[in-house]
Amino acid sequence: MILAVDTSGRTASCAVAENGVLLGYRMLYTQRAHSQILLPMVKDLLAETGHTVQDVDLFAAANGPGSYTGLRIGIAAMQALGFAGGKQCAGISSLEGLAWNLCGRSGILCACLAARKDLCYCAFFEGYGVSVRRLTEDKVLPAEEIAAQIAAYKVPVMVIGDGLAILKQYAPADYLAAPMHLCNQSACGIAMAAMHTEPVSPDKLTVSYLQAVKIG
Repeated sequence: MILAVDTSGRTASCAVAENGVLLGYRMLYTQRAHSQILLPMVKDLLAETGHTVQDVDLFAAANGPGSYTGLRIGIAAMQALGFAGGKQCAGISSLEGLAWNLCGRSGILCACLAARKDLCYCAFFEGYGVSVRRLTEDKVLPAEEIAAQIAAYKVPVMVIGDGLAILKQYAPADYLAAPMHLCNQSACGIAMAAMHTEPVSPDKLTVSYLQAVKIG
């Protein structure tokens, strides 16, 4: 059983999955601090699925890029639960989690999160209908460069994430936009990616901020 959380952006979400079946999922687009809502959300979701935290085998969290404070909250929560139960953890790229939201689509996927001004956190993946394969590492890139990479594939590319707004503003390109209900960072994507990730001990769970430094 996997308990996954994503606190890398403006949404807070948690998911419980077992043997490839999603047992429950909660997501809230909130102005409140993740620290106020995450653990109560997790507790309620587990209770509603008929489980307790002791039933969880793997604690997974988005480990970046994203909100510094949000990432720390999610990682710290999963570490604490892992330590308390003597269970393993998994840290998943926020961009990879986004890509797994679209694992049912075959083709090139661009996970794109707003960083600042015209910069985005970005990575490209390829979907196979039931899985995704990473094509590039997570990077911080100007919107114009992301648009150029999209064009270079010469096939339809689906973009997912709040970086869409920056991409549209600074670098119009021929791409497909992910549907609204899949476009936010999601603990479901984190859970699916965790099924294909080597687990680690709680003390090895770390945050990857991928600092958006000034380019040029």
